[in-house]
Amino acid sequence: MNDAPFGAKATPHGNEAARFNGARIALAAAAAFFFCVFVSLGTWQVKRLQWKEDLIARVEARVHAEPVAAPRAAEWPQVTAASHEYRRVRVSGTLLYGLTTRVQTTTALGIGFWLMTPMCTEDGIVLVNRGFVAQQAGDYERGTAPKATAPVCPAAGPRVEVTGLLRLAEPKGRILRDNDPARDRWYTRDIAAIAQARGLGPVAPYFVDAEKGQEHAQAGEQVTAGLTVIAFPNNHLAYAGTWFALAAMVAGGYYLVLRYERTRKARGMDDRED
Repeated sequence: MNDAPFGAKATPHGNEAARFNGARIALAAAAAFFFCVFVSLGTWQVKRLQWKEDLIARVEARVHAEPVAAPRAAEWPQVTAASHEYRRVRVSGTLLYGLTTRVQTTTALGIGFWLMTPMCTEDGIVLVNRGFVAQQAGDYERGTAPKATAPVCPAAGPRVEVTGLLRLAEPKGRILRDNDPARDRWYTRDIAAIAQARGLGPVAPYFVDAEKGQEHAQAGEQVTAGLTVIAFPNNHLAYAGTWFALAAMVAGGYYLVLRYERTRKARGMDDRED
């Protein structure tokens, strides 16, 4: 039998009130969690933006600076992307044209190959990318891949000087294709793999992308240097804005829920007073 006065609203049971309070606490915890996560991600993207802008400025300064001597053998262990990549360097020695490795690539001039030619220097072998040649019929039927059978340095031939950008190895496969040294199919400029396949022995941990006019082409070669693409995607500001916008949406959504609850409670009190 219900003993509540006629016309009075029944109060919720204790367990229903507990469930309501638990849901409210869970909602607050979830809102706080996602707000913190989104703010953290936005802050991280701001830091990445600062890092990327510093990187772009550093590379721009390097590629337009006066060339310096390429790192000597004693410096090779200290060569890193942060400290050396994209510096303008000059290297001199004897080019070993017969041990050139053709690395497939696509440039603004079309499909073709980079010509990676070893150079004998006073400190050992440095690979030089002499430039790009367009693909022609029969390029994959060139016969046995060249390989040195004896120490290649010192080498006979004229000494030349090449100026270009210092680059680091590209060991990863391009477009899901890995290098195939056995078939002499190359898709990345993997210094260690090329040196092993050509029997070069120890080589510098970098190669030099020759500048335009530094091709040192042989008779019959139509080589174009100076095609290095320097591009660093910089979308961090947009990413940061997205994460901060999501954080604001979470905060705004939780505020609307709280305002709705306050309005509902106020209406309930008015009803009871009536």
